[in-house]
Amino acid sequence: MGSFKPLLPFGEKTVIESCIDYLHGGGIRDIVVVVGHHAEKIRNQLRTTSVSFAVNPNPASEMNVSIACGVSVLPAEAKATIIALVDHPAIPAEVVSTLFYEWSKGARLVVPTWEDRGGHPVLVDLSFRDQLLDLDPGRGLKKLFDEHRTETRRVAVASPYVARDMDTWDDYRVLYEEVIGTTPPGLG
Repeated sequence: MGSFKPLLPFGEKTVIESCIDYLHGGGIRDIVVVVGHHAEKIRNQLRTTSVSFAVNPNPASEMNVSIACGVSVLPAEAKATIIALVDHPAIPAEVVSTLFYEWSKGARLVVPTWEDRGGHPVLVDLSFRDQLLDLDPGRGLKKLFDEHRTETRRVAVASPYVARDMDTWDDYRVLYEEVIGTTPPGLG
């Protein structure tokens, strides 16, 4: 996109604040934000939010490094984690609640789906903590889920936003218009 996605406007908040809101709304107590590029800008934007931070010393790295950074600071007593991407700000809180419900029924890996397409956020039981700390750089979470298909529960949810991200300005504009109902500031 050529812009810093986490701090783009999303209604009255930023993209990252919208993500934090849906995570809290879905029942997440401890949120770890992995920062790299513009870490101080993110910390400043979230200064009144109850989150903790992990630093990825190599922000240009593959996603597996950011996941490992975040997992490494999770409390030892944590039993599961939700891995959420910052470019999915329109997820309803009910999706997170659904992931936890499936986990409470015994699923160790949970992927939300929309029309059979897997999406985000995903839930990973922390019995997989060691694997999360050492994900394959090329295949990341996909490899973990593929290797544990019998332990993976794909659950249909009532939101297309689990399978949509913001990789381009057009993606951002369309998502903003659908969710917020207006054109994003500066793109009108």
